[in-house]
Amino acid sequence: MLVAECLLVFKRDVEVLGMLDIALPVQKQLEAYNARDIDAFMPWWADDCHYYAFPCTLLAKGAAEIRERHVERFREPDLHGRLLTRIVVDNVVIDHETVTRTFPEGKGEIDVVCFYEIENGKIARAWLGERRIF
Repeated sequence: MLVAECLLVFKRDVEVLGMLDIALPVQKQLEAYNARDIDAFMPWWADDCHYYAFPCTLLAKGAAEIRERHVERFREPDLHGRLLTRIVVDNVVIDHETVTRTFPEGKGEIDVVCFYEIENGKIARAWLGERRIF
């Protein structure tokens, strides 16, 4: 019985570690996002990545367009993403965040759900759904 229990624990730990590996690019790009560091942000995106407004409006195609969008965003002094929940299923990472931004009328928050598809350790596709809170 002890061997069987150890094998179950080992299998669970391997599965958890696999989920951490899948989530690593998402976590690292979030950390870079919060640091507003474009050079730390971009290595986590595949060269041929696609970035969508949920469900299917293409916002950026390729790393160069992702970079261009975020260079402007990173100029916002109040920019910060606070992770509320993260779910990992196979090679998909789903984050629920509250993002603080600087709008023309001042500081505000957005409720955001992000879906990231991970391939070869990088974000290949991302879908962003958002709703302004205040």
